[in-house]
Amino acid sequence: MRPSKARTYYLGLCLTYHDPALAIVGPDGGVLFAEAAERRLQSKRALNAPPDDLFQLPALLQAHCADADEFVVACNWQESRPLHERLARWLGWLSPRGILANAGRRVHAWLEPYQLYHMQAAQHHALKSRLLNLARSLRRDFPGIPVRFRGYDHHLCHAALACYGSPFDTAACAVIDSYGETGSMAFFAYRDGRLRPIAGLEGPQSLGFYYMKLTELCGFDWLGGEEWKVMGLASYGKTDAEVLGWLREMMRVEALGLSTRHDVFFDRLQRLEARRRRPGEAPEAAADLAHTGQQFFTETVHCLLSHLHDREGSDNLAFAGGCALNSTCNGQILESTPFQALYVPPAPTDDGTALGAAWLAYREDHPEQVFEASHLSPYLGSEIPVADIERFARYAGLPVRRLPGPALADAAAGLLAEGKILGWVQGRAEFGPRALGNRSILADPRRAETAERINREVKFRERFRPYAPAILHEHGPDWFEAYQESPYMERTLRFRPEARERVPAVVHVDGTGRLQTVNPEWNPRFHDLLSRFHRLSGVPVLLNTSFNVMGKPIVHSMEDAFGVFLGSGLDALAVGDHLFTKPETPS
Repeated sequence: MRPSKARTYYLGLCLTYHDPALAIVGPDGGVLFAEAAERRLQSKRALNAPPDDLFQLPALLQAHCADADEFVVACNWQESRPLHERLARWLGWLSPRGILANAGRRVHAWLEPYQLYHMQAAQHHALKSRLLNLARSLRRDFPGIPVRFRGYDHHLCHAALACYGSPFDTAACAVIDSYGETGSMAFFAYRDGRLRPIAGLEGPQSLGFYYMKLTELCGFDWLGGEEWKVMGLASYGKTDAEVLGWLREMMRVEALGLSTRHDVFFDRLQRLEARRRRPGEAPEAAADLAHTGQQFFTETVHCLLSHLHDREGSDNLAFAGGCALNSTCNGQILESTPFQALYVPPAPTDDGTALGAAWLAYREDHPEQVFEASHLSPYLGSEIPVADIERFARYAGLPVRRLPGPALADAAAGLLAEGKILGWVQGRAEFGPRALGNRSILADPRRAETAERINREVKFRERFRPYAPAILHEHGPDWFEAYQESPYMERTLRFRPEARERVPAVVHVDGTGRLQTVNPEWNPRFHDLLSRFHRLSGVPVLLNTSFNVMGKPIVHSMEDAFGVFLGSGLDALAVGDHLFTKPETPS
């Protein structure tokens, strides 16, 4: 029995073996905190790490839930596992010996058995050890307070984040990723605050697995999240008609599902393996493969979404799952399908299901409450304490100025207009994989050499990878064709021809940019900085990329930020009201 008028806090946990995350929803349904574990751990994707970190969790609970009368703990997977996974574990296929031997039945899937069974084994381990740290923390710091546990269908958690966080009252919802409890896709109708399942795919067919395989064939590591590299490389290639024909033979759309041609699948897969980028070859050697693979992915997703529109009828689409991170595909949805409006949440992959699960639990307990459509803020993560900033200002031994109010934006805009590269850390961290003006590296987009310099001296990554334009929302239609708001940097659009030469550092080789539209209501300080840069330069655009180096998550602490600042070619670092510069950087 719930305590009368209890102050109930909802703790959402992503228990997936990759991208674990924690979210806290308050008694009024508001989001108090949401963050992926990789940030604090500074370990990319935080593989096989728990979301309820034993050292961070107590401080978070005291900061956000000190007056709790009750907790509801909501998880992003149902506790019972599907039959095929239990059978594989019983047969020993999920054991280290089974994985080493590549044991198990070869199914018509894009990945090898050892890869599939490693994922299942890692997921089994993640669920087996679920909530141990949380239980200890609650027992010590909140003794006697009731705790209720719930587990939700994985794809339903994705859908909850996409729909409850969207500006829509009604929508069709698509969840497309690598796998859930029994399959890789699910489709929902959203109306009156309720989600209704309308279709789902069971079996090993998976667009997520397909893109993992494409990443591997292009010479990159999907386990490390390098699908981004395929998207960037794709623009340098052209369509290989033979490869595209093989892909279309291997997997095709049937209504709201995918089918595999068993008679040709492994033969075509072997032919694709022959096109694999070899060790030592430059990434550009796989450009045609990346381009063709991306083309097939996009046409397949758009076909599924068109069928969803025919089935559900709503002109609004809420889109989530790992495949919703493909900004190239997202940017063409409104042109290539009947949908008129698109919402992709800031964390569409598994970290976002932590918040989706917490919201599902809250709404289950408040079935009569009317929820107004809103726009989910991405700024839900940790904030660097002022004391840490002041400590570095005192002991770093570098030039530093405290510039409160608009003075910091003035000084930062001036440095950017002079061609300096700036680390920009403000307020709470973004929830999701993209820096949206609070944990960003910023630069002047007018200089063509800027992107190459950042790749070479700051990010230490491949030169073919593009950078994103952050643009003042009010200027978007003047710079992009078929302009759409993109608050979370979730879609790629085409620059207008007359605009491309003005900002060459953020125009990809195919004339596109994965933009972030900046609105003063969503991020007033970043909007102010952009506005001041616009007044100095005549350009309402900044180059914006995540504050990290290749292979590492976005910075979390003051120590992380200073490590990148001092160990790279960054010229200046703005944290809170403090502006740090290097001795050779004019102040």
